[in-house]
Amino acid sequence: MQNYPNLRIDVSVAKQRVYLKAGDKLLYTMLATTGKPGTNATPKGDFVIQPERGLHFYNASLHEGANYWVSFKDHGVYLFHSVPVDASNHYIASKAALLGKRSDSHGCVRLSISDAKWMYKHIPVNTPVHIQ
Repeated sequence: MQNYPNLRIDVSVAKQRVYLKAGDKLLYTMLATTGKPGTNATPKGDFVIQPERGLHFYNASLHEGANYWVSFKDHGVYLFHSVPVDASNHYIASKAALLGKRSDSHGCVRLSISDAKWMYKHIPVNTPVHIQ
């Protein structure tokens, strides 16, 4: 990402979109699913991509996990990650169908598998994240 020194990520909760930008130039738009309103709402404000990232996690109490996660707040609590997986690491199609349509997560920002994998592999630590 050296070609884009002003790289940033803008998240629109209202539109369920993630925008990858370089300065004012839009580079790419991702469909997203953000947190359900209320106690599971995705936090709004300004953050940065943190060093924590991983290939997979599973939360037994929620009966779901995800792949290709990257932290943006509270060092592993709030993440960009793939659509959810079940205990066998199978993607949950009904949750994937919600991308770009409505809030449904526990506060993280869900992305398509390919977009989450790209973020995991390429987005630099300290990239600014703005969520509104």
